[in-house]
Amino acid sequence: MAVSDSEALCPYRLVLEHVTSRWGVLVLIELLDRPYRFSELRRAISDYGGRGVSEKMLTQTLQTLERDGLVHRDAQPVIPPRVDYSLTALGREAAEQVRALSQWTHRRMDDVEEARRAYDEARAASQQSRAS
Repeated sequence: MAVSDSEALCPYRLVLEHVTSRWGVLVLIELLDRPYRFSELRRAISDYGGRGVSEKMLTQTLQTLERDGLVHRDAQPVIPPRVDYSLTALGREAAEQVRALSQWTHRRMDDVEEARRAYDEARAASQQSRAS
């Protein structure tokens, strides 16, 4: 695969985007627990609520994380075909960091919501005083 212009200019940012993407975060966190087959992983990620991940997006996410050395794809030559996905050592390290950030967000959500309310109120008051 050829190196894209964005990879050449800022490879760190690109990896960060892969790890912190909408589906990348969930894939990494789920795979911390155990290896998954594709359909199992898709169901597990959909359990987080909201719209579930499409097969196409999950495939792209897994391929990207595999290319970055974070996910291992183990295709077994059986009928029907069996493919398991697991984290590499590098992927486990990244997933632990992402999970820590996810847990922090969960713990501190009340504080974030309070900050948002205060910001919105202050902004509304400022706009109202300008309009007067």
